[in-house]
Amino acid sequence: MIDTRRLRTLRAVADHRTVTAAAAALHLTPSAVSQQLIALEHEVGHRLLERDGRGVRLTAVGRILLGHANEVLAQLERADADIAAYTAGTAGEVTVASFATAIGLLVAPAVGRLKDKEPGIRVRVLDAEGDQSLTMVLDGAVDLAVAVEYRGAPAETDRRLSRIPLYSEPFDVVLPREHPLAGQEVTVADLHGETWIGPYPGNPCHDVIALACEHAGFTPEFAHSSDDFSAVVALAAAGAGVAMVPRLALRGPDLSGVAVRPVSGPERRVFAAVRRGAEHHPLLVPLLDALRDVATEPGHPASSS
Repeated sequence: MIDTRRLRTLRAVADHRTVTAAAAALHLTPSAVSQQLIALEHEVGHRLLERDGRGVRLTAVGRILLGHANEVLAQLERADADIAAYTAGTAGEVTVASFATAIGLLVAPAVGRLKDKEPGIRVRVLDAEGDQSLTMVLDGAVDLAVAVEYRGAPAETDRRLSRIPLYSEPFDVVLPREHPLAGQEVTVADLHGETWIGPYPGNPCHDVIALACEHAGFTPEFAHSSDDFSAVVALAAAGAGVAMVPRLALRGPDLSGVAVRPVSGPERRVFAAVRRGAEHHPLLVPLLDALRDVATEPGHPASSS
């Protein structure tokens, strides 16, 4: 009989690539993680991990077991959802990780609606970039993520997660007011050779911008980096360079010193994600419904972006 707790440990190590990082995500000591992995190898009778530089990777048997682990853990999530539904679990806490723009425009309004409809459900919100929030869901640190597509993100077919599409958001080009392109239609290709301002590598928006520029035939040169779009706009207003910013993120900053031009191509696809099997949990269903309702409500910024 394989201990399901050890399967969670195996998945965490596969996701984080080191025992130390997996231990931190699982709130265990590295020695405890190592002991669980050794015990799991004894249970299956095969080595599951091998060294890979400074980290580890799964052996062939480890990859086979991980595939089954994802199915088993998803079924346990479904069991938990069914039991909670049977006991009318309409009271409890749900933890949500979301990036800042979506907190203001999507998560906060959804929480407000939930207070009226399901007062027994308490929602705790954590500010986390899209590339962090999905890992937090998989590690069990949060129940739900509002995230965006990015390079290296789990695929839509990933058996560990269930995704719920919410909205797609275009990017706009932000230029200094005196820039030659400020009064013209702009394409991504027009920005070849410019000095760029943008998010740090690893931020999902950085990936969207870099990929759009690659499709236009060049690699953007980021001279200034900030994950705060208000800072990005301020730098553009100071003439430090050009930027591409998600449209909804431009609702807060002072735009008086910049020209904002629409550009076709890049977009930020926003979705909710839960561990597969948990999408029917009675504490999560009302929140997911509220998020969808806010995102598709006529006149709401997310629905009109």
